[in-house]
Amino acid sequence: MMRIREATADDWPQIYPFWSEIVEAGETYAYPLGLVSDEAREMWMYDHVVVAVEGEGEDEQILGSAKMGPNRPGRGSHIGTASFMVSSAARGKGIGRALGDYCVQWHRDEGFHGIQFNAVVETNTTAVRLWQSLGFEIIGTVPDAFDSRSHGRVGLHVMYLPLG
Repeated sequence: MMRIREATADDWPQIYPFWSEIVEAGETYAYPLGLVSDEAREMWMYDHVVVAVEGEGEDEQILGSAKMGPNRPGRGSHIGTASFMVSSAARGKGIGRALGDYCVQWHRDEGFHGIQFNAVVETNTTAVRLWQSLGFEIIGTVPDAFDSRSHGRVGLHVMYLPLG
């Protein structure tokens, strides 16, 4: 049975392989290519990080991860943001939706006024549909802002969900 728990430093060796696979595919994240594990960990393992897992103890497998926190510091910190990655082996099993539901509830529980996703690649239609099904709206698209490996330059959606 899948469950979501807070990530620990010991989880990184299971997160990094799918993190790297997703980033290197060049379709959904604007992280620099070719990052080694330590560089990638600094970019992912901060704020509130969770993992979706199956199994227990030695048999536990990490299926996906999400990080969330304030979108901006200071006077913008009442608006949250998040990023999500699901292992290719676990896609289509509801892991993204479970992480999305967790994210929305976590932001509500923490008193955020809304959630803003700054850069959802418009050709990542699975993610766009998922976020829309959770109530997010596309409030704008920056044309040609992402250089997709397979589509060339495509837009980045800014998506927003009010919580207040």
